[in-house]
Amino acid sequence: MRMIDQTVELDCAKQPVTFSQRFGGALVPLAALFRAFRNRRAINGLSHLDDYQLRDIGLTRADITAAMVTSTFFEDPSAHLTNSARRRWRLAIFRSYAD
Repeated sequence: MRMIDQTVELDCAKQPVTFSQRFGGALVPLAALFRAFRNRRAINGLSHLDDYQLRDIGLTRADITAAMVTSTFFEDPSAHLTNSARRRWRLAIFRSYAD
C-alpha cells in the first residue's frame, strides 16, 4: 500500500469547556480592572513627588496630568506614562549624539 492511499482520521470535534476554563476566563477582566485601579493609585502617588524626583524617572507633571485625564476610569494610565518616559529618553539620546 502506498502512502498516498492511507488516510488519517482526525478527531476535530470541539472539546467542551471545563469549569476551570470558564472560571479563569471570568477572572481575566476582573484582574485587569484591579491592575488598572492599582496603577491609577500609584500614579496618584507620583503626583506627590517634586519636579526633580519626577525628572529622575523621566516624567513631568504634565505627563502625569495627561495620563490621568486621557484615560477613562477602566483604562490603565500607566501605558501613557511609559510611552512619555521612553519618548523623552529617546529625545535625550538623540540630542546627546547631536552634540
